[in-house]
Amino acid sequence: MGGNSIFTGIVEEIGRVKQINRGKQSFQISIQAAKVLDDVKLGDSMAVNGVCLTVTESTVSQFTADVMPETYNRTTLKSLSSGSPVNLERALRLADRLGGHLVQGHVDGIGTIINKAPRDIAIIYRIKAEPDILRYIVAKGSIAVDGVSLTVIEVSQESFTVSLIPHTAELTVLSEKRAGDRVNLETDVVGRYVEKLLMGSDKEKNRKGIDYSYLAENGFI
Repeated sequence: MGGNSIFTGIVEEIGRVKQINRGKQSFQISIQAAKVLDDVKLGDSMAVNGVCLTVTESTVSQFTADVMPETYNRTTLKSLSSGSPVNLERALRLADRLGGHLVQGHVDGIGTIINKAPRDIAIIYRIKAEPDILRYIVAKGSIAVDGVSLTVIEVSQESFTVSLIPHTAELTVLSEKRAGDRVNLETDVVGRYVEKLLMGSDKEKNRKGIDYSYLAENGFI
């Protein structure tokens, strides 16, 4: 996965896999696109189904990126084939509005859709995930599913649910997903920072908890 670029989880367009040149645990992928190529440069970051990749080549109609072993092993990109649709988003610029939430393109793991059901005009997905991912998912919080910023409805011991509104369904590949399909998951990075802060350093582990002096020492008040 790419460097330290930031995305919003607001998909700009659906691209199509043009070609894949596979190695043993890595591959080069070329993706046909339009909107995201307007100002693309070599070295730019591009989120592909929520995975941050670096553009190595580009033309007016497609771009190419390398998928390294770590990304190959931790994401669903290895299951793509020629013609597969993918969610695309360029990295956030400083002047851009943050319409979704802060997304790094660093996938935490893979989830499996276990149920998909309509609810009025929305589509509700229940997604199974591993405990080390679920610990960072909270009701009403944010999560990126295949690079799409969604709000969590509820969380159980083995899964969570999200709602897909018609606009999001139309502009992303999630509407094509079915029960049994796997998706890339990235939890809200804010939760990880909060956890680390609460755990503290080795020097602080004997503290009983957060008090006024602790907040003052760490710049919160």
